[in-house]
Amino acid sequence: MLELKDIKKYYRVGETVTKALDGVSVAFRKQEFVAILGPSGSGKTTLLNMIGGLDQYDSGDMVINGKSTKSFKPTDWDAYRNNSIGFVFQSYNLIGHLGILENVELGMTLSGVSGAEKRHRAEDALIRVGLKDHLHKKPNQLSGGQMQRVAIARALANDPDILLCDEPTGALDTETSVQIMELIRELSGEKLVIMVTHNPELAKQYADRIIEFSDGKIRHDSNPHQERPKPDQFQLKRTKMSFWTALNLSFNNIRTKKGRTFLTAFASSIGIISIGVVLALSGGFQKQIDQTQTKTLAKYPITISQQATDLQAASAEQQKETKQLSGKGTAVTAKISMQQKAMKTNKITTKYLNYVKDIDPALSNNIGYTRLVGMNLLRKVDGKVETVTFSSASSSNSGAAAMSASTGLGSSSFPEQLDQTKENFLKKNYRLLSGSYPTAATDLVLVVNSDNTININALKNLGFDINDGEKIDFDQLVGTEIQLVGNDDYYTALPTGNYIPNTDVSSLYDKSGNLKLKIAGVIRARSNSNMDLLSTGVAYSDKLARQIIDLNQDSAIVKAQKATDVNVMTNQKMDATTKQTFLATLGGSSMPYSLMIYPNNFKDKDAVLKYLDKWNKGKSKTNKITYLDLAGTVTNLTGGLMDAITYVLVAFAAISLITSMIMIGILTYTSVLERTKEIGVLRALGARSKDVTRVFDAETFILGVSSGLLGILIAELLTFPINSLLYNLTDLKNVAILDPVQALILVVVSTILTMLGGHIPARMAAKKDAAIALRAE
Repeated sequence: MLELKDIKKYYRVGETVTKALDGVSVAFRKQEFVAILGPSGSGKTTLLNMIGGLDQYDSGDMVINGKSTKSFKPTDWDAYRNNSIGFVFQSYNLIGHLGILENVELGMTLSGVSGAEKRHRAEDALIRVGLKDHLHKKPNQLSGGQMQRVAIARALANDPDILLCDEPTGALDTETSVQIMELIRELSGEKLVIMVTHNPELAKQYADRIIEFSDGKIRHDSNPHQERPKPDQFQLKRTKMSFWTALNLSFNNIRTKKGRTFLTAFASSIGIISIGVVLALSGGFQKQIDQTQTKTLAKYPITISQQATDLQAASAEQQKETKQLSGKGTAVTAKISMQQKAMKTNKITTKYLNYVKDIDPALSNNIGYTRLVGMNLLRKVDGKVETVTFSSASSSNSGAAAMSASTGLGSSSFPEQLDQTKENFLKKNYRLLSGSYPTAATDLVLVVNSDNTININALKNLGFDINDGEKIDFDQLVGTEIQLVGNDDYYTALPTGNYIPNTDVSSLYDKSGNLKLKIAGVIRARSNSNMDLLSTGVAYSDKLARQIIDLNQDSAIVKAQKATDVNVMTNQKMDATTKQTFLATLGGSSMPYSLMIYPNNFKDKDAVLKYLDKWNKGKSKTNKITYLDLAGTVTNLTGGLMDAITYVLVAFAAISLITSMIMIGILTYTSVLERTKEIGVLRALGARSKDVTRVFDAETFILGVSSGLLGILIAELLTFPINSLLYNLTDLKNVAILDPVQALILVVVSTILTMLGGHIPARMAAKKDAAIALRAE
C-alpha cells in the first residue's frame, strides 16, 4: 500500500551536505509490523517523518495506494496526515491544557467529525488501550505508560492506514514497555505499523519485519515486499479547523495561566479605560451643554427679517479690509461701514410666507411673527375710560402712553401652530394659574415669572393702580376687558391734511366697530419647558394682529400716508424704509416684519435650514432670503470646541492602546515559544498552516475582548467617583455617562488592535517546521 522510490533528502549548511536519505526505495504491506533499526543520525527518523508527511523529499517519489505524492500541495500533505497517518511519539506530545478525551478528539475535530461521533470514538479508543477509568483526567494526572496509551488512542481514533511510532518505549520502564509493545503488535494485525527504535531485542521480539538503516540507506531488510502496480485508490479529505475549535483550544490554554492572563488583560485595558473615561466625560459635558443650549437658545429661533445681515458678505468684507495696508498721509477717507454693506433687504412675499408655512410640522410646528402694527387700546377704569397699552415700558405721562399704544412696544405674540392636531403650544409649555387658555383671537393671556411676579409697568400701562411689591389677585386680572378702536375712529383728520389721535376717548369706547379684547387667563412657564418664549406681560395670538390689519389697512390715515412721503402726523420727511415701517404701525401692511421658526429640537434645525436653503437655489443674490441662526452659531462654537478637546484627549489615550497592541504581540510571541510542541502536534494531526494561525489569532481575540470588556467595566465604575467629585465641585449631576454604543465600539477596537498586534507572531507560529517543533522542549 505504501512505496518509496529512490527517495533523497539532503540538508545543506554552507558548503556541507548531509545526506539524510540517499536513494531509499522500499515498499510496505497493508498490514505488518516493521521495525527500523539504526544508530543515531542514520536517517531513520527522517524516513519516518517523510512517510508521515511532516517532511518532504527532495527527489524520488512516494506512492500511497497507487497515488503519487509528487504533485502534493501543503494542504494535500495536511489532509494526508489527518486521514492516513497516526503518530506515536517517544515523549507522548500530549497537549497539557486539554483533557485526555479532548487530546484524542483533536484529530477528528480537524477532519470534521460530529461532536457526538467524535466523543464516542474517543472513548472507544481510550477503552481499547486500557484507560476506561481515566477518561476525564488531564495528562499531568497520568503515569508515563498511561500517557503513551493516550497517544496511541489519539493515533487510532481517526482510523488511519499507517501507525508511525518513534521510540514509543524510550521513556518507559521495562514492564510498561512490554505492555505498550504488546498493544502495538496487536494493532499491526489491522494496520501498517512502522516503528523506529534503537533496541534490536525489542524489534526482534515483536516486529514482523526489521529494516536496518545507516548513512541514509537501507542496509538490510528481513522481509522485503514488492509492490505491484495498482490504480489510484487514494482519496483525500480536506482538513479544516473552525474558529470555534481554535477559540476552545486557546481558551483552555489561557485558563491554565489565569494570573498572567488577567495582568495582561488589565495592562491592555488601560488604553480602553482612558478613552472610555474621556468619552464618558466628553459625552456628559456635551449633553450638559446641549441641555443648557436647548433651554437657553430655544428662545433664539431661525429669524427671517425684512432687514437682515448677510454674515457671509460681512465676513468677506472683513477679510478684504484686513488685507489692506494701514492708512498713510494726512487725508481722511470716507467709507461705508462693513455692517452697512452687509445689510440686505429680504423680499418677503406672500408666496414665501406660504412656503415657510409648508414646513413639515415634524421638524418645526411653531412659527412666530413680528408685526409692527399698533393697537389703539382703551379700558374703563373706575368708570373712566383711559388709554392703555400692552407695554412693559415705563410711561410717565399720557403722551408716552399714547405713543406706546401706537407702537405696541413690549408686547408679545405666541407662535402659530402648523399642525393643530398636536398639543397646543400654550398648554404644552405654560401652566394655567387662573382663568382659561385663549380660544378666540380676541382672548389675551397675562404671562408671569416663575415666582408669579410681573413688571409693575405692565400692570400700570393696563390701567391698574399698584405700588412696588403690592399683590393683586388673579380674579382682579382675569376677565379684564379692553376695547381696540379702529383707525377711522381713533384718528381725526385736520383741515391741513394731518391726523391726530381723538382726545375724546370716552366717545370711542362703545363704538360698534371696536374689537372687544379680554384677559382670559394667567399663565406661567412650566419648569420643564424648553420653549418658554413669551415675555412677561400681555400676550396675544397672531390672529389678533391680522384682524387689526384687516380692520385698518383701508383706513383714511393709511390711505393718506400711502399717498405721501411726509409723516401725516408729524410732517417729517420719510425715506422709503421709514415710510414702510410707519405704515406697518398703522396697520397698512399685511407683511410681517420678521418670522421666527422654532425647530422642535436642535437635531431638526439642520433639516429646517436645508428646507430654507432650497428656496434660494437658482435665485439671484437680491432675490435670495437671508436668515439668522444665532442658536446654530453658538452651538457650532461650543460643539466644535468640545469635539476638539475630545479628539486631543482621545489621541493621548490612544497611545496606551498602541502600547497594548505591542504588549499583546510580545505575549503572543511568548505563547508561540511556549507552545511550539503543541504546534508540532497540531501539524502532525493534519492542521493546516492557517489553522495554526487561527489558534493564536483566537487567543489574541480572547485577550482583546477580555481587555476591552475589563476596560469598559473599570471605566464605568470610575464614573461613580468622578460624578461625585464633579457634583461637589460644580453641582452638575451625572456628567460622566458612557454611551453603550461607544462602549461596544471600544471593545471592537480593542479586539481588532490586539488581533493585529498578535497576528505577526501567529503567522510565525504557522511557518514553524512541524518536525522541528515536535522535538522542541
